[in-house]
Amino acid sequence: MEVFVADWLNLLIRWAHMIAGIGWIGTSFYFVALDMSLKKREGMPDGVLGTAWEVHGGGFYHVQKYMVAPAELPKDLIWFKWEAYLTWFTGILLMVVQFYWNAEAWLVDPAVMDLDPLTAIAISAISLAVGWFVYDGICRSPLGRNVIVLAVTVFLLILAASYFYTHVFSARSALIHVGAFVGTIMAANVFGIIIPNQKKITASLVAGEAPDPRLGAMGKQRSMHNTYLTLPVLVMMVSGHYPMLTSHPEAWLIVGLILVIGGLGRHFLVRHEVGDGLDKIGWCLPVIAVAFAAAVFVTWPQDRTSSVAAVGDEEILALTQTHCLSCHATNPSHEAFEQPPKNVVLETLDQFRRHKQQIIVQTVQSEIMPLGNETGMTLEERARLGAWLRDN
Repeated sequence: MEVFVADWLNLLIRWAHMIAGIGWIGTSFYFVALDMSLKKREGMPDGVLGTAWEVHGGGFYHVQKYMVAPAELPKDLIWFKWEAYLTWFTGILLMVVQFYWNAEAWLVDPAVMDLDPLTAIAISAISLAVGWFVYDGICRSPLGRNVIVLAVTVFLLILAASYFYTHVFSARSALIHVGAFVGTIMAANVFGIIIPNQKKITASLVAGEAPDPRLGAMGKQRSMHNTYLTLPVLVMMVSGHYPMLTSHPEAWLIVGLILVIGGLGRHFLVRHEVGDGLDKIGWCLPVIAVAFAAAVFVTWPQDRTSSVAAVGDEEILALTQTHCLSCHATNPSHEAFEQPPKNVVLETLDQFRRHKQQIIVQTVQSEIMPLGNETGMTLEERARLGAWLRDN
């Protein structure tokens, strides 16, 4: 019953996380595109930086942006914040249900670092908070005054976090933590900087005072950080489905390539939306291509079976009993499952043949399975399993 409840919670929270994330990403992309497409026109009201004409859903919209804020604010001012807050909140709930609930299976891998579940959970939670304070300190330091220097420093911060997580947690959870690390920074930017600064500007206007333009500039800086980090975070959040990313011995370096690909991809889209030609942004495409080719190259699977002689059926059945059937049986004995994961049952040799490609990817080429390597499957056993699959 506990597993049944956990599965339903996982599904509902994941659904809510996706809905909130779509809302947050959508508003972020829209407002960045809007901000970049504003133009100065004749007859603009005082204080207006630029305006944009848009068409959508059969209607025409005329949007204008003030440099700081208008002299008077309407009572029905709309604040875009709950999308970010709910995305982060549902993401943390999903982390609890997916990784903290059965931490010994999902979060901890003794082959990486032998932690008790409570220690692993504490490290996870504390590291997310520490990441925000380090990032915020960097942005407020002299490094934050130079866009290029700040971008490189934040890039190195995320790489350092990636190295840390891949040397502490299981492969399946490490890159998810990188995504949570960056996602926490993004949500905290909204909660701790963007919205508070906008409220201070609003308060100054209500009091008849001139708002501090630095507040708007700081909010704009953090908003741009968020939009450039969005695409890499999306890859991190789905990384658990792709062992070629998570199980690589230097997965933290792959994170660097993902940051380059996603960040430059977002830059190309942002600048393309405002009309920049290929003469200005075309350089992004070959750099993205090279980074992608590098990611494919370093994750190319190694053949562990070439030097292994033929393996008998009896040995595979014995290996199955030791490493597979606690989860992949008709009635699993593993406490985390009431049904075999993905309905994959491995009780017979024919079932092994049927799921051959999945087993090669999940077990032979990577170390994703067995889950958290709880059974201590060796590299030699993986190679021998791969040799049997090769010949069958």
